[in-house]
Amino acid sequence: MKNISTNELEQVLQDDKTIQLIDVRETDEYAGGHIRQAKNLPLSELAERTNELDADRPLHVICLSGGRSMNASMYLEQAGFDVTNVDGGMMSWQGDVSK
Repeated sequence: MKNISTNELEQVLQDDKTIQLIDVRETDEYAGGHIRQAKNLPLSELAERTNELDADRPLHVICLSGGRSMNASMYLEQAGFDVTNVDGGMMSWQGDVSK
């Protein structure tokens, strides 16, 4: 599985409009502040909502600190997705946050 820093993610989001950014925090956490491009897909719902993802586009997965996104990334990689985990999660994110 690939890993990138939040600084690298910020650059990827500017340069590559084809990636999918998945925020696997729970809905209330996501509502408290998230990256604008991120789709909320809580880890607790991931297995039953995987069909909402485009298997032909790369996935980047983020959470609060990196633990849940690592678990989600491993699951999605086993399901055949091209996945990159975002190390440090939202705790490390320095860019803009939407609510």
